[in-house]
Amino acid sequence: MLRISCLLPCRLRPIFLHPAGPTTIFFWAPTIKWGLVLAGLGDTNRSPDTISLYQAASLMITGAIWSRYSLVVTPKNYNLFSVNAFMSLTEAYNFIRGLLYQMDKDLK
Repeated sequence: MLRISCLLPCRLRPIFLHPAGPTTIFFWAPTIKWGLVLAGLGDTNRSPDTISLYQAASLMITGAIWSRYSLVVTPKNYNLFSVNAFMSLTEAYNFIRGLLYQMDKDLK
C-alpha cells in the first residue's frame, strides 16, 4: 500500500490512506451496497402492486439506523452514510407507493 501511495499525487494520498479509504472494507462494503439503492430506484418504475411492504419497510428502517451509526463511529464514514441515506429515502418512496396502493385497493 505504501508503494502505491507514493505513486499517487499528494492530494490523493490522504484519501487513499484514510482509515475508511479504498484499502479497507469500510470503503468497499458501502460501495457494493449502492447496488441496493440502484435496485430500489429500479423498483420505482414497477407497478405498486408488486412492492413488498415488509421488504421496503425493513430496508427503509435499516438505512435510517445505519445512517445514524455511520456518523457516530470513528472515523466517520460518509460513504456508509450516503448509501444508507439514499437507501432509506428510496425505500420510503417505494413503501409509500405500495401502502397507498394497498389502502386504495382495500377501499374499493
